[in-house]
This record gives sequence, C-alpha cells and structure tokens, in this order.
Amino acid sequence: MTWQQWLSRGELQTHKTSRQELDALRALVRRDLADAAIAALSEDRRFATAYNAALLSATMVVACSGYRVVAKVGHHKVSLSAAALALGPEAAPFTAYFDRCRRKRNVIDYITAAVATETEADELLKLTREFNEVVERWIAQRFPVLSI
Repeated sequence: MTWQQWLSRGELQTHKTSRQELDALRALVRRDLADAAIAALSEDRRFATAYNAALLSATMVVACSGYRVVAKVGHHKVSLSAAALALGPEAAPFTAYFDRCRRKRNVIDYITAAVATETEADELLKLTREFNEVVERWIAQRFPVLSI
C-alpha cells in the first residue's frame, strides 16, 4: 500500500506533527514500556501494554511522515504498515511479528483471557524496545528538530 492509496481510502489524513506531540507520544511509550515490565501484571496485560508501546512508536513515524491514521476498524494495521513503509528495510525484523501481536492483542482485549505466555510478553517487550530505538534513530536522522 502507498501513502496515496491510504489517503484515497480514507485511512490516513495529512497532518503536521510537532515536537510537543512527539514528546507526548514518547511519554506514553515510556510509561507503557515500564508498565509492561512489571512482573506482577498478568502476561496478557504485559503483552497488550508492550504492544501499545509499539503502536505508539509506529504512530510517531506516521506523524513525522506527514500523516495521521484515521481511527476506524483496521487502524492498528494501517499504523504498523505505514510505519514499515516509512522506515524501509529497518522495519523488516518487526513488521510481520507486530502484525501477529496485533491479532493476539485483539483476542486478549476483546475475546478471552490467559492468551499470552510469559515468554511472549517478554519477547514483545524486548522487540518493542528495539523498535522504539529504530524509530528514534530514524527521527534523529530525518527530522532532527523533532528528535530527543
């Protein structure tokens, strides 16, 4: 999918981000990464919270690219796919994995409990941290004024 195709389908809108917006998203990512590391939480909640941090990191990429994802059915998939498009090959280790996590998170939040294992929650947290590092490097290289 291309940016223009998402625009024409009404899944994206053009958007100009700001340092303030990105800093607010960064605060949410930090919170979710910290919360996902709390061992006392259920594996499901840790998994879903780590997934949310990955989604927020993808949202930062989309915003820096000049777009905002329209909140409707499938917007998580659009966010992750659009971030992968913008990041290019650096996103390859994360794209398919986060899509599988997206589907599992949907089951966790809307269908049933006791879905994620401790290993899955730990792995998602690790890969989300790595993804966020890729995102921040990408922002620093392409949009230094928006960088931390």
